[in-house]
Amino acid sequence: MKKIAIIGAMLALSGCAQIDNYNSVVKAPAPAGLAGYWQSEGPQSAMVSPEAIATLVVTKEGDTLDCRQWKRVIALPGKLMQRDDDFYNVTSKITPDVYAIDKDGDRLDYDRMTLKRVDRPTQECADYLKKNPLHSPLP
Repeated sequence: MKKIAIIGAMLALSGCAQIDNYNSVVKAPAPAGLAGYWQSEGPQSAMVSPEAIATLVVTKEGDTLDCRQWKRVIALPGKLMQRDDDFYNVTSKITPDVYAIDKDGDRLDYDRMTLKRVDRPTQECADYLKKNPLHSPLP
């Protein structure tokens, strides 16, 4: 029980904000080098299976698509949010998810995963984007 209280206190003090309303989030343009396509490389412990693939699409204007696939595609549009010098992806769910984005060269730390820059999204995510385009042009 003590561990749960300590973990809860650490999360509360970590600076990660809870967002209750997606529409209230002010979209931030992508900083230099963040716009583009990012994809998981190899098995990731945060994914449900070693065959699962995560793709993050970021436009220059700050629109995003978090696209994950294994046996089916789950794609969540979102937008970048900036707090101080940190950037977050906020998904457009009823209760939005907020994921920190930490860029280091051609690698991103995102939702307990490491993503690398790629030239294009997977075919499944590209098909989703054709049917459900983002608000701003793709990278």
